[in-house]
Amino acid sequence: MLRHLHQKITAPSCLLQSIGGARCSLSTITVTPPIKPWPQRLYPKRLVSMIFRQQNLDLALQIFHYAGKFHPNFSHNYDTYHSIIHKLARARAFDAVESLLTELKQNQEIKCGENLFITVIRNYGLAGRPGLAVKTFLRIEKFNVQRSVRSLNTLLNALVQNKRYDLVHLMFKNSRHKFKVVPNVFTCNILIKALCKKDDVEGAIRVLDEMPSMGMAPNLVTHTTILGGYVWRGDIENVKRVFGDILDRGWVPDATTYTVLMDGYIKLGRLTDAVKVMDEMEDNGVEPNEVTYGVMIEAFCKGKKSGEARNLLDDMLQRKYVPSSALCCKVIDLLCEEGKVEDACELWKRLLRKNCMPDNAISSTIIHWLCKEGKIWEAKKLFDEFERGSIPSLLTYNTLIAGMCESAELTEAGRLWDDMVEKGVEPNAFTYNMLIQGFCKIDNAKEGIRILEEMLDKGCFPNKTSFSLLIEGLYQPGNEGEVGKVVSMATASGSVESDSWNFLLTRIVSDLDSGAGDMDQLAVSTLVEVGIHWQVAVTWITWN
Repeated sequence: MLRHLHQKITAPSCLLQSIGGARCSLSTITVTPPIKPWPQRLYPKRLVSMIFRQQNLDLALQIFHYAGKFHPNFSHNYDTYHSIIHKLARARAFDAVESLLTELKQNQEIKCGENLFITVIRNYGLAGRPGLAVKTFLRIEKFNVQRSVRSLNTLLNALVQNKRYDLVHLMFKNSRHKFKVVPNVFTCNILIKALCKKDDVEGAIRVLDEMPSMGMAPNLVTHTTILGGYVWRGDIENVKRVFGDILDRGWVPDATTYTVLMDGYIKLGRLTDAVKVMDEMEDNGVEPNEVTYGVMIEAFCKGKKSGEARNLLDDMLQRKYVPSSALCCKVIDLLCEEGKVEDACELWKRLLRKNCMPDNAISSTIIHWLCKEGKIWEAKKLFDEFERGSIPSLLTYNTLIAGMCESAELTEAGRLWDDMVEKGVEPNAFTYNMLIQGFCKIDNAKEGIRILEEMLDKGCFPNKTSFSLLIEGLYQPGNEGEVGKVVSMATASGSVESDSWNFLLTRIVSDLDSGAGDMDQLAVSTLVEVGIHWQVAVTWITWN
């Protein structure tokens, strides 16, 4: 959509040239501003503010183009281009970014700055497009801008993020002669990080040894990065040696250094040693950061130590860190797995009190475990509390609907269904399957067929599970017509898995052998109608 905006906005100027060949001026044409009120007097600084405040990306681009083309006596400058390119790059609207860069290159009156390219390179890296990040770096000089170590370091970080470690080394080697950029200690640290990531710690050590000859002194980050390289290898002896070197140099290890050391012990299964390092860290007056907490909490969860994990999470909240949803889910999952669902609910409430609104993943985890313990109404109560703060996701609805169906509370499951549809949350195949399974469970598979038909009407394609549930739920005397209907629908869609055919055919052969008739004769005729010959079916059963 963004790539067409430029054409939309410039259309009036094309119109001026085509009206009977007449020469018209902009003063005779009224072009409606993209927003109202539009300022009568506009300066670049104000336009930058307007673009920054605008939440709608398309509208921000329209504002930029309108100002440059139709506002009297206004001309864009470097700041206005930088503001719109920054906004577009963060939103990954790279086609529009490239179009504006081309436009900027053709404008000889605007002098660019390196920050604009740093923004683009960084966002190409975050978007997983390292090739375009390199391309942007290489063309900086075409805009009459001198590259500096800042843009080089941004590029190298983007390459590390995308695991292009060999390219990091190549760019570093060419930095002085080809790019005329003098590396600094941060550049060397990024190179060392790349070498450690590719398990070339020896190469990283060589760079460390060469740094003084390049006029650079290795720092704490340099040694911490090499420490991490040995941790990655599981080489605890060298981990201890490098950590000892850090202390011998008189440096005070920071939270990152201690965390890397803890991670090394955890990777070797030495959780007790990791705990000792954390205690030593706090004794030395170094506060854990959120990464430290994350590493240790995950280790406690993996070691099935729910009490320690919860205590650390409480400590993390006390220090005003916001734990990630994934981390909270691991703690809550472990508490519930150990039968401490009430503790998990209390943790959920504590998150609320600390203004850390639990998201759908956290709420769904607790709801799942409450339903698993048969506490469906407690799950519904928690769902209602969560719903007051935000709209539950499809995952949260599905989790509770599954619990209600499992407990044969089909009426409540239906209410939840209506609620989710009313709130604009579209049911998926799992939602329909849960209801089908629920009705089959209470021997009402005919209602399950109605759900299947509604599923098809809504354009939600049934999967193999949908048909399997119904075939198994319907296979009993009195349901002959329904079985035929479902088998025909399933065959037409090609969505019946081998296990379902196995179930159906095995029942037919078994019942025929025992003299049962009507249900199986109908099933056989249905199978023949859909293209499965009876002898083939019997042969298939015999060999399977």
